[in-house]
Amino acid sequence: MIHTAFLIPLLPLCGFVILLLFGRRLGDPVAGWVATALVAASFVVTLITFAGLVGLPSSERHFIQPWFTWISTPTFHSKIALLIDPLSIFMALFVTGVSALIHLYSIGYMKKDPEYHKFFVYMNLFVFSMLMLVLADNLLLCFLGWEGVGLCSYLLIAFWYGRDSAASAGKKAFIYNRIGDTGFLIAMFLIFEKLKTLNYLSIFSHVNQLSPGIVTAIVLLLFLAATGKSAQIPLFPWLPDAMEGPTPVSALIHAATMVTAGVYLMVRFSPLLHLTPDARWVIAVIGVVTAFVAATIACAQNDIKKILAYSTVSQLGYMFLAVGSGAYVAAMFLMIAHAFYKALLFLGAGSVIHGMGDAQDVKRMGGLRRFMPITYATFLVAWFGIAGIPPFVGFWAKGSVLVAAFEFSPILWVLGAITAILTAYYIGRGITLTFLGKSRWEGANGSDLGSNGFTPHESPRIMLIPLYVLSVCVILGGFINLPFHPSFVFLSHWFIPVLYPIHLGAVGVGGEWALSLGDVVLALTGVWLALHFWRVLSDRPALEPRFLQLGWYVDKFYDRAVANTGTELASQMSSKIEVATIDGAVNGVPELLGLLGGWLRKAQTGFVRSYALAIALGLFGLLIYIATRATL
Repeated sequence: MIHTAFLIPLLPLCGFVILLLFGRRLGDPVAGWVATALVAASFVVTLITFAGLVGLPSSERHFIQPWFTWISTPTFHSKIALLIDPLSIFMALFVTGVSALIHLYSIGYMKKDPEYHKFFVYMNLFVFSMLMLVLADNLLLCFLGWEGVGLCSYLLIAFWYGRDSAASAGKKAFIYNRIGDTGFLIAMFLIFEKLKTLNYLSIFSHVNQLSPGIVTAIVLLLFLAATGKSAQIPLFPWLPDAMEGPTPVSALIHAATMVTAGVYLMVRFSPLLHLTPDARWVIAVIGVVTAFVAATIACAQNDIKKILAYSTVSQLGYMFLAVGSGAYVAAMFLMIAHAFYKALLFLGAGSVIHGMGDAQDVKRMGGLRRFMPITYATFLVAWFGIAGIPPFVGFWAKGSVLVAAFEFSPILWVLGAITAILTAYYIGRGITLTFLGKSRWEGANGSDLGSNGFTPHESPRIMLIPLYVLSVCVILGGFINLPFHPSFVFLSHWFIPVLYPIHLGAVGVGGEWALSLGDVVLALTGVWLALHFWRVLSDRPALEPRFLQLGWYVDKFYDRAVANTGTELASQMSSKIEVATIDGAVNGVPELLGLLGGWLRKAQTGFVRSYALAIALGLFGLLIYIATRATL
C-alpha cells in the first residue's frame, strides 16, 4: 500500500494540467468538481499510505521513493524522490484533507466568478507545491516546493488584481517571502559546503561533523526562512494583507498550506535543533513574543478576516514556542488542531461575507444569529476550539504547548498564558459583534435588508458541508493525543522514529493537571471578557487603541525606514548617479567625438589647392627633418 505514495502529489498536479488545458471549456461548476475530486483522491491515497505505515514496526516506518535523477555533476547529485515517514505523511494527511474541504467549499463560494477555472488551476498547483515541500527527501526539492507555494500565494492573494489593494497585497507577500528565502538559500549553501549533500538522511547521519557554531548558524538561517513563510516577527505584516484574496484562499494559506511550512521545516531539522540551545531560545522567544503581539492586534481589528489573520500569526507563534522548547510533538499537535479550527473560522467568515453581500466589517453586522444559525453554531465550535475549552481539540493541543513552555521557561509560559486569554477574547469579540446584539447594517432594524439591498442569508449546502466536517474534527480531534495514559498518546508514539528529542515532560502528572486546570480558567476568562464587554455595546474605543488598530505601527515603520527611505535613495541615485554620472559618461562620448569631428571638418575645405599646399608643406617639413638628422 505504501508504494502508491507517488500518487499523493501527482493527483493535484494532474488537476492543474487538466484545468490549465481544458478548464475554461469545462467551466462552472465542472472545473471546481474536477479540482476537488483530484485533491480528495490524493487524500484517499494518503490514508492508504498512512495505513501501510501503521502496519509496520516503528523502526521501519520510512522509505525513499525515487522518481528520476534531477541534477548530476561530478560533485553533486540530486534526485526527485519522496521521503515517506511519519512526519511527511502526517503533514500530507491534513494538507490533502483540509484542502479537499476548502476546494469543495470554493465550488459554491466562487460561483459566477469570471475567472472560475483559473482559481482552481492555482488551487491545485498550490496543493501540489505544498505536498512536494513536505514529501521531498532533500532540501533542494523542498526548496522547489517552498518557492512553489510562494508563487501560488502571490497568484491567489492578487487573484482579483483589478483591485489595487489586492495587487499590492500580492506583491507584498512575494517580497516578504523572498527576504526570508535568502536564509533558506544560504543555509543550503552552508550545509553543502560542509557535508557535500542536501539529502535529509545524509545530513542527519553526519551532523556530528558540524561544529556547534555552524549548527547554530544553519538553524538560525532556516528559522529566518520560517519567519517569512510562517509570518513571525519581523516578517509578519504580509499575512494580514493577504486577506485581499478570496476567502477560500485565506483558509488554504492559513490552515492547510503555506504558513505551516516554516514550522514543518524546523521540526524536520529537530536533529540539529537539539544541538543548539541558543538557537532554540531565539526561536522560543520570537515565537511567544509574536504570539502576544499578534493577539493584541487582533483585539482591535474590525475586518472579520483580519481578526483571523492576526490570530493565525499568534497561533503560529505558539507552535514556534513549542519548537524552541523542544516539544516537537506538541508543535505538530497544535498544527493539526489549528488546521481544523482555523479552516472552520475562515470558511465560517466566508459564509458571513457571502451572506452579507461581501461586507467584512464586524461593526456593521450584529444579530446575524437568526439569519445564519448553522454558520453561527460552527463559529461557536471553532471559538471553543481555539480558546481551549475542554474537550475541544485546542484544549489538548495548546495545553501541551503551555506545559512544555512552563518546563522550558516559566517567564515564557506567563506570556503564553496571557496570550491564551487574549485568544479567547478576540475571537469572542468577533463572534459577539457579528452574530449577537442588535443588527447594525443599513436598514436592518426596518426592512431587514443588508447594505446591498437584500436579506442576510445562510450559505448554500455545498458551503455548509465542510463546516459540518470541520466542526466534528474540532470536537473530536484532541483524542489523537490524550495525556491520560501512555496508550492514548498516539502522536507521541507515531513520531518516535523521526523527532529527536521527544519531549517527555518533567512537571509530573499533578503538575500537568494543575496547568490544564489553569488553561481552562484562562479560556473561560477570555470568553467571559468578550461577552461582558461586547454583548451590549459595539464601540469601546478604550479597548481598541489606535496603535493596535494599526498593528503596533510596524507597517508604518517599515514604510518610513525601508520603503520611503529606499524610494528617496533610488530617486537620489537616479538623479545624481544615473543621470549625472552614468548617463553623462555615456552621452559625453558621442558629444566629444562630435566636437572633434567639428574641428577636423574645418580642415576638409574641398579645394585641391589647399590639399596640394598641405602636401607640399608636409614634404618640406619631412625634408628638413631628414636633413637635420643627417647633419647630426
